[in-house]
Amino acid sequence: MSAHKYELMLIANPELDEHALRKLVDQYLETVTNEKGTVDDINVWGRRKLAYEINGKTEGNYVVVNYTAEPTTSDELDRLLNLNEAIVRTKILRKDK
Repeated sequence: MSAHKYELMLIANPELDEHALRKLVDQYLETVTNEKGTVDDINVWGRRKLAYEINGKTEGNYVVVNYTAEPTTSDELDRLLNLNEAIVRTKILRKDK
């Protein structure tokens, strides 16, 4: 199996301050680095209005992360993110074909 490039976009609870948001993101990115993957770029967009209401929220903290990992690591990251109630929504896209 070989590593692929991925882009993760997550929307976190708007109540989180920047420090708590960064801590939350770093916690999940350890999943990537612990499995010999690399985190290439983290782009915190901050608090934005959602296109539509999700779970009673109209705003969220947006974060975009580019990383390189095995497909199984990416699947595990997705699974873990979906278990956390502070994460409103996630999307992981494979960047290479």
